[in-house]
Amino acid sequence: MSEPFDPIQMIKPRRKITGMSAILLPFTSTGEIDWPAFDAHVERTAAVGLTPAVNMDTGYVNLISDEQKRAVLQRTREVLGKGPFVAGAFVGDRPGDRFARDAYLKQIEAITQQGGTPVIFQSNGLTNQDDSGLIDSYTEIGRHCDRFIGFELGTMFAPFGKIYSLDAYEGLMGIKACIGAKHSSLERELEWQRLILRDRTRPDFHVFTGNDLAIDMVMYGSDYLLGLSTFAPDIFALRDRCWEKGDPAFYELNDILQYLGFLTFRNPVPAYKHSAAMFLKLRGWIGCDDTHPQSATRPESDRDILREIGREMGVLA
Repeated sequence: MSEPFDPIQMIKPRRKITGMSAILLPFTSTGEIDWPAFDAHVERTAAVGLTPAVNMDTGYVNLISDEQKRAVLQRTREVLGKGPFVAGAFVGDRPGDRFARDAYLKQIEAITQQGGTPVIFQSNGLTNQDDSGLIDSYTEIGRHCDRFIGFELGTMFAPFGKIYSLDAYEGLMGIKACIGAKHSSLERELEWQRLILRDRTRPDFHVFTGNDLAIDMVMYGSDYLLGLSTFAPDIFALRDRCWEKGDPAFYELNDILQYLGFLTFRNPVPAYKHSAAMFLKLRGWIGCDDTHPQSATRPESDRDILREIGREMGVLA
């Protein structure tokens, strides 16, 4: 059982926030990847100071082919030059499968060859292990790359997701190559527990919030790796700068971004990618708001609400 704590005392004012933004993979009306729109979104995300995160759930990593994933990595490197990026290392398997070490290492190698930092997606074989097996698997991954980011995923996002015990999380922090972990339980208390453990055990470890329903977790010491930020990387970056400067505009910006998050990350949660495509089209950043054909969609009525949010945000006329 975790120790009692007061979240108010955990607030860290004027902190520089590390923001990573999952890049939406846009499609054309003919079902092809819109590469120029993808390139432009990677570039604008990096230009405002956020680290692009490609081949994540927002980039349909579980639905596109290995060839398409490699193309994403190559184009990201070409767009960014020597700039940093992170990328999802996803292994598709089935319930009951064993940990697919070689398959993970293949995905990791493709990312590191392009100079990216792998984000280790969970899989059935990985999460079906006890705490000791989990840490052994992550330790093996750390032997094959200089740095990686872990990832806890609630089952509302994927059936193979698992939120680790605090003992397992501490074990993860004990792996030097693991520079941080994305936490996507959508529960504040679990994330607060990880922040307390981080501050006590390894202060340089990044707790990347994946809670699109509580993006103010950055106030307590979380950094972020979010899908929501793909809607408005410019406004997220402005919000982050306000927090660092102690500018009270942080709160108004956070409120409108959170309103966007509540709307777009409602059930079914995976349909947020269609919401993102709608919003980016409204902003004139992509030409088509079609998504991957196997991805969930939102009703047409959402478009007017998204337009009004964009006006409140100051990004739409």
